[in-house]
Amino acid sequence: MVEIREEELVFKFSRSGGPGGQNVNKVNTRVTVLFDVQKSDSFTDSQKRRILERLSRRADKDGIIRVVCQRYRTQRANKVAAVERLGELLGEALKKKRVRKKTAVPEYARQKRLEQKKRRSMLKKQRAFSIDD
Repeated sequence: MVEIREEELVFKFSRSGGPGGQNVNKVNTRVTVLFDVQKSDSFTDSQKRRILERLSRRADKDGIIRVVCQRYRTQRANKVAAVERLGELLGEALKKKRVRKKTAVPEYARQKRLEQKKRRSMLKKQRAFSIDD
């Protein structure tokens, strides 16, 4: 989880679909959190580049990341959930991906695969020649 100051976040509220009954038509419970990565003081330049690269689908052309939450019936609950989700997204984007080490296929696995192919081939050949009716 990443720590971001609340001053760096912009909240927008709108009417939400989903649960809420009569309340849905009257109260702005849907929360949209906007976070400007470029202007943030919480990250280094390399971290900002990594965030924008990995969250490019969520960021607009100005580098503003948008998270929407309308799961809950209250504005406060949606606000908390949206901020948590933003933190999770940023945390995931900042994780360094492990480099995959190439490994050779074990000899026994290769032999097993070839044996299965031979068995399957034989089965199909037997099927083709068993048209004695």
